[in-house]
Amino acid sequence: MSSRRDRIRAKIMARVEIDEETGCWLWTGPTSGENGRGAGYPRMSLDGQTVAVHIAMWTNEHGYIPGKKELDHVCRNRRCIRPDNDKHIQMVTRKRNALRREEAKRALACEEVRG
Repeated sequence: MSSRRDRIRAKIMARVEIDEETGCWLWTGPTSGENGRGAGYPRMSLDGQTVAVHIAMWTNEHGYIPGKKELDHVCRNRRCIRPDNDKHIQMVTRKRNALRREEAKRALACEEVRG
């Protein structure tokens, strides 16, 4: 009989498409919509609750996320839920995540000016 972790992983992976070019594990199921806090992040029902898929996958694979930490999509793709590669999702402090988000916005703005 499979463990709860195995069942959760199988449920998540059934809705994942792997992007061969980027290595991202892309969620193909529902997201939280386009507006507001958490916009565009993958969502799923797990044990009767709606949860963020990248957080469910991370905790399933690595365990609890301490209160002062959060997950950063290093790959900058909110649909990515890949927990096994630090080029995709990393556990960081809220401050580090905010700094990286601002750096990514500045880099994108510079690309748009050049392009």
